[in-house]
Amino acid sequence: MKTDRPVPPGAGPNRSDPRQDRRRPPAGPSGRPSHSGGRRRDQRPTAPGGPPIAIRGDLLYGRNAVHEALRGPRKAIRLLLAEGVREDERLRSLEGAAGAAGIPVERVPRPMLDDLTAGANHQGVALETSPFPYATLDDLLERTGTVLALDHLQDPQNFGTLLRTAEASGVAGIVLPQDRAVGITPAVVNASAGAVEHLLVARVPNLARALDSLKERGWWVVGLVAGPESVDLFTADLPTPVALVVGSEGSGIGPNVARRCDLMVSLPMRGSVASLNAATAGSIALFDLLRRDPHASAP
Repeated sequence: MKTDRPVPPGAGPNRSDPRQDRRRPPAGPSGRPSHSGGRRRDQRPTAPGGPPIAIRGDLLYGRNAVHEALRGPRKAIRLLLAEGVREDERLRSLEGAAGAAGIPVERVPRPMLDDLTAGANHQGVALETSPFPYATLDDLLERTGTVLALDHLQDPQNFGTLLRTAEASGVAGIVLPQDRAVGITPAVVNASAGAVEHLLVARVPNLARALDSLKERGWWVVGLVAGPESVDLFTADLPTPVALVVGSEGSGIGPNVARRCDLMVSLPMRGSVASLNAATAGSIALFDLLRRDPHASAP
């Protein structure tokens, strides 16, 4: 009959010994260790039997985003395809474009691509690239046409939608503040369907002063704001070129930026809802500006 052997003093785990805290953290739902701080950019999953996959730039995902990035100014490092992804004409065109540009193509397990893209809908495709090449305000001032200024927009989906509309309507460029605003992240690139890869985007430390610079160069600053101080966009007499200011989803245009606006406009609302979100309202306004000056487009 088996009996429990006494444990000699000191043989069991010492609960007061801080070295006991060096054990692996408890497993999360996926079975992998759970780290509350998250994985650093340069710490990535390891391919079975291979070295770790380190992503040190941006990892763009989604077929449209990758397609446009391959045509844009960024330096592409490698194209990642999920094993077992459906082979179709679009995928073959991405592989062909990568091959023609000398970009390596690697096949990785789909769960690994899921992990690398934080569970996003990557459609079996991702492209490692250099960071987004922001422009300077001076670069933008050398252009002509409509400028879109975003006052602390923070929702990536709204931001991406506006960027796609801005590119389609031929804006000269985008101005956004460096702080308290979403930047050009892979999620934003995906939301714009890759359109942002063809846009001039300037991040500035002070949006109000950037608008002053635009005004000095001849732009009229027009704020898109729903309120009694605004005039109907569709009947307003707007000189060109216009720098259209769209505010954040919650607080709209800040007072310091509003003071730079030469005119406030709004969309006529005829239904039961009181307003539209920033992406929808901004998109309508951009195409109305294009209607007024159909020959104005980014160089």
